[in-house]
Amino acid sequence: MIARRGFLALAAAVSALGLAAVAARSRSVPVPPPLTPPKGPLQVFHLGHSLVGPDMPHMLAQLAPEGHGYNSQLGSGTPLRAHWEAEEEILDFETANQAPAYRDAKDAIGSGNYGAVVLTEMVELRDAIRYFDAAEYLGKWAGLARAASPDTRIYLYETWHRLNDPEGWLDRITTDLEHLWVNKLLGPDSRGQPQQPVYLIPGGQVLAALARAAEGGGIPGLASRESLFARTSEGGLDTIHVNDLGAYAVALTHYAVLYQRAPAGLPHELTRADGSPAEAFSPEAAAAVQRIVWQVVRALPRTGLPAAGETG
Repeated sequence: MIARRGFLALAAAVSALGLAAVAARSRSVPVPPPLTPPKGPLQVFHLGHSLVGPDMPHMLAQLAPEGHGYNSQLGSGTPLRAHWEAEEEILDFETANQAPAYRDAKDAIGSGNYGAVVLTEMVELRDAIRYFDAAEYLGKWAGLARAASPDTRIYLYETWHRLNDPEGWLDRITTDLEHLWVNKLLGPDSRGQPQQPVYLIPGGQVLAALARAAEGGGIPGLASRESLFARTSEGGLDTIHVNDLGAYAVALTHYAVLYQRAPAGLPHELTRADGSPAEAFSPEAAAAVQRIVWQVVRALPRTGLPAAGETG
């Protein structure tokens, strides 16, 4: 136990140094000011695709304070442009959007009734930026939220690319944060709208940190990055969609950013959106995952948390 904890602490420290370096390099895009924790439970709107999915927001609701609620509009591989432009098709719209979670995105975000709006762009992110006007449509959705309420907190959910990406999954997560997510996607809106900025939910950074820790023996029972990902109907590895363990880690990340709270001690045995029990980490592994999530979130100032040395 002591050896494991020692290794985990070392891995966390190394990861923190790397994240701090990335954060420092991306300061050409204004870093939004720290947020204060919300005063109570949030109503959250999730806009995106299958890397949001039905289960992760449902898990987040089980972690959050009583009274937390959510709605969503999702698709499969859907760019923000397709959600905005009525004439564009949203793949798998009927199956991805079911009651009671579904609400029309423009109606929801334009209502001003949500304390937080979480925007999710498609991947491959390079294609989203080059061919689907990602930065422009991020600005359109953020602008709709701003016009509806000056109190709504707006977030970009950073996701990830395929495990078999030819440039390397971990390498893409490391380099894309600054170059694509911050400079190309967030940059135009951040420079133009500093009064109500878009903050970051670093899902990809958390999965990368968990993969490094798992592959170094730092998370009991989790052997590799593949252990966080789903299986296809044929039994092969799904290289893009997370399983219950990965969804739990991403839900913890949303919790830590949205509520500005350490996720230590949160429940680890949850249900999926359909009410069935989700696969769960052991208590020891869940505690390790919670610590890593908090370390990653606090290392990145775009999450809205004070720097790691400023809070407990």
